[in-house]
Amino acid sequence: METITLNNGLEMPALGLGVFQTPPDETRDAVRAALDSGYRLIDTAAAYGNERQVGEAVRDSRLSRSEVFLETKIWISDYGYDETLHGFEKSAGKLGVDQIDLLILHQALPSAFDRTLEAYRALETLLADGKVRAIAVSNFMVEHLTMLLDRRKVVPAVNQIEVHPYFAQREVQEFAGAHGILTQAWSPIGGITIHRDTSHGSTLQRHRWPGHRPAWGA
Repeated sequence: METITLNNGLEMPALGLGVFQTPPDETRDAVRAALDSGYRLIDTAAAYGNERQVGEAVRDSRLSRSEVFLETKIWISDYGYDETLHGFEKSAGKLGVDQIDLLILHQALPSAFDRTLEAYRALETLLADGKVRAIAVSNFMVEHLTMLLDRRKVVPAVNQIEVHPYFAQREVQEFAGAHGILTQAWSPIGGITIHRDTSHGSTLQRHRWPGHRPAWGA
């Protein structure tokens, strides 16, 4: 599997499986099949409700823990310094690991950005303590990244956003790249934003639902 080097030197697989909207009773088999097929990155989240099954599938595989790159996300209900530290403990416990490879803030909380900053400060603590190997954000726009970089010490390794041919978010990608932040794509072949032909020509139509199925592209 090809890897990408993050801004702290960590090697991350370039392709992975995301398990959004995968029912818990199907997640274990899906992750097992992915690992058997050569996938080495699995993306989950506290909000997905299937971290435990991801961990079980990894343990049931014939792979060592070091061969599988695990990333999960802290949901906004666990934002805040102490809350995020506890959120890590909950996720690590469900995954059955002592260390998470990439820990991500699921999204910015513009209405209470101070809580977002405190959550990120907790990620910095977890990184310094060796409990995570890299820290990241998801669904952050330029203004969110700007505020984060102005207020926190560690530059996030990744910003996971929707990216595909019909929704490239070039401004966000370019800003991130200029600051050494890797853009990790979810729905790289189209998903929440879709291309549709109408009688008035081609349009972009945005559909929203609470969450997303990550997929990966470099």
